[in-house]
Amino acid sequence: MNKEAIIKRKTAEKYSGRKLRNIYRNAAVFCAALLAAVLAGTAALGAEIEPYTATDFAMDTVVSETLYTSGSDLTPEIGRLLRETEEKYLSWTDESSEVFQINQAERQTVQISEELAGYLEKALKLAEDSGGAFDPTMGKVIRLWDIGGENPHVPDEEELKRCLEETGYENLDLDGETAAIKSGADLDLGAVGKGIGCDLVMDYLKEQEQVFGMILNLGGSSVAVYGEKPDQSPWRVAVRDPEDGDSGYLAAVTLKGGEFLSTSGNYEKYFMEDGKRYHHIIDPKTGYPVWNGLTSVTVICDSGLLADGLSTACFVLGREDAVPLLEMYHAEAAFVDEDYNIYLTPGMKDRFELMKNTYTIKEAAG
Repeated sequence: MNKEAIIKRKTAEKYSGRKLRNIYRNAAVFCAALLAAVLAGTAALGAEIEPYTATDFAMDTVVSETLYTSGSDLTPEIGRLLRETEEKYLSWTDESSEVFQINQAERQTVQISEELAGYLEKALKLAEDSGGAFDPTMGKVIRLWDIGGENPHVPDEEELKRCLEETGYENLDLDGETAAIKSGADLDLGAVGKGIGCDLVMDYLKEQEQVFGMILNLGGSSVAVYGEKPDQSPWRVAVRDPEDGDSGYLAAVTLKGGEFLSTSGNYEKYFMEDGKRYHHIIDPKTGYPVWNGLTSVTVICDSGLLADGLSTACFVLGREDAVPLLEMYHAEAAFVDEDYNIYLTPGMKDRFELMKNTYTIKEAAG
């Protein structure tokens, strides 16, 4: 089976019907708008910079990318890099991945790569700094809920309690390039996986002398921006409206080259049971979806992994408790609540353009 067939098959397994059409329509609009902008800028400058746009499938999501380069099209290589990263390091289902091997080791120490050791070191630091609001050992709890899987359901309370007793980032023992889970928990880097992918692509682009700029969008929730547009116009990224997550846009956020944006929202994955809605952002302390009045959190910082992890941690913590964590990491954020209020940190104000008149912007988070 060739690469294109594999991508189509995986996409069909993950998405279907109206949702898939919306995702690809949004990706097409995203790429078309960027293509028009770069063509105009290139013509004005007389530069020999070619735009390349692509829609791919990697890291269990649709990937949209637009690359501006005076060299060859690198978008196929970027897709390959993302898939290889998941298969080699991050997947909890692929037997060849290092995360899978750690989970299967049954408390035994596993030799890991320098790359995964670096990811785990950052993840553990964020877990500690957030007081466990972000926790990379939630694998078994996440699997119990199976939100986004084939059988989403409210788990048995006693079984959930047993899993929580074994869960906790303190149980992940990292010593140089060895790792072990000291309890029966499972390592799961899904909350930072897309961010890790964004970081790797950014590092790859830095080694390519002919690349002028690029914007990479993983699933609409993780974005990386590299370099500049040929016409020097700002990068602008659309953030989804939590009340219309499939296709509606809440705001446009301006990014600079080298920045990453990540959004965590209760609209991304959810199911209904007995008339109640359960979403995928789980509180590590309770084992249940977070209900604190927030509907989404968007974070900007200089690391894809941290942007991804911080958006989850800040959603779990809630607006007021999240602000000190953001300050610690020199990150900016937009908090959206169920009363249609948007709270912006000081550095987010000038780069956040509201697109919906049903929301009210507040002075600042905190």
